[in-house]
Amino acid sequence: MITAVVLITAERGALPKIGEDLAAIPGVSEVYSVTGEIDFVAMVRAREHEELADIVTR
Repeated sequence: MITAVVLITAERGALPKIGEDLAAIPGVSEVYSVTGEIDFVAMVRAREHEELADIVTR
């Protein structure tokens, strides 16, 4: 199993919806709202690098 920590920036007005949408993506196991230049940290788990690439480039 491959685990990636993905840092995400988003449009300010859409943050709550984006957080919910991120959490609904298969392979995303955790989503954290954070402060600073980054808006979210997502933990993504996949069996293969190709699957991981598909998830993080959505």
